[in-house]
Amino acid sequence: MSSVSLGAAPAADCPDRADRDAALVTFCFSVQAVAEPGVMPRVLELFAKRGLVPQKWHSTVSGTALAIDVQAGGLGRDTADYIARCMRQIVGVDAVLTSERRAPS
Repeated sequence: MSSVSLGAAPAADCPDRADRDAALVTFCFSVQAVAEPGVMPRVLELFAKRGLVPQKWHSTVSGTALAIDVQAGGLGRDTADYIARCMRQIVGVDAVLTSERRAPS
């Protein structure tokens, strides 16, 4: 006896759905670093070499501290995690926090 399952295919079997889901997610990166001129271009380079332009970028300097908030879409979770790990290895970066936002569907 065979059975037929009706319903949506898993995301792994439906690349179009996975692409749509990735497009609905915005990854947010909050970077705390020393206020040195080389930190910002190194952070931005991690997006640029993947052909990505962040949706939002805000940076603030207070004394010797630099705070950068970046939001980028079009990333998979693995890529966002990898970018965060790379940011943590940049000289002068003290901490990187990440979160994600989902657009209402």
